[in-house]
Amino acid sequence: MKLIIAGSTGYVATEIIRQAISNPAITSIIGLARRETAVPANAGANASKLKSVICKDFNNYSEDVKKELAGANACIWTIAVGIGKVKDFPFEHVRKTCLDYVVNGLETICPLGAKPFRFLYISGSNVTRDQTKKPLFMRDYTLLRGEVENRVLAYAEKSNGDMLPCIAKPGLIRKPGQTTLSGGIGPWILMTVLGVPSVELVHISATLIDQAVNGIEKEALLCEDMTRIGSKILADQETSL
Repeated sequence: MKLIIAGSTGYVATEIIRQAISNPAITSIIGLARRETAVPANAGANASKLKSVICKDFNNYSEDVKKELAGANACIWTIAVGIGKVKDFPFEHVRKTCLDYVVNGLETICPLGAKPFRFLYISGSNVTRDQTKKPLFMRDYTLLRGEVENRVLAYAEKSNGDMLPCIAKPGLIRKPGQTTLSGGIGPWILMTVLGVPSVELVHISATLIDQAVNGIEKEALLCEDMTRIGSKILADQETSL
């Protein structure tokens, strides 16, 4: 299968690519980003599966980029302004990156893909889809990410089965064995105090690849779902070695 990873130079995307390279069911990986996508460390012998495709503007895909995306079976979308960086940008930029890019990505990428096309979007555990609510923590951002989830699901409904959605809702994404957070007082520390759930990087990555390749278990995947699915996949891989 052919898999697109949008935002392929990011933290989560790099681990997804590393695992996807070793997955025999995946024959082609398109790393879609504004700059060159590097082969992750310890990627193994099948790194030639990865092709870096540069898209300078995610609101305007060139015809050359579209040709590279054509015929894909799934897309894992990792592009967003993370909660820890929201304060670094004007909210107009956050909205463009988190919402406009996703909507344009859906409208551009999905029609180019095989049917049914699987679209996997990474959101957040504290995100609310109900736009009438007033979250106590980072209200505008939380509602924005919920609006994005609504747009993904609305696109899927209108597609009449041509696009199948999966929304991953992680809280904190931890490195293997990580139990504490660094960086001082900030949004991530506050999220820990508020009891936001966490998932290991390797588990969310394994889960998203599995859902892209083998089918979507359910529309929204929580931390406990991704820990369950991802840990089983990685354990099975260890057993088969």
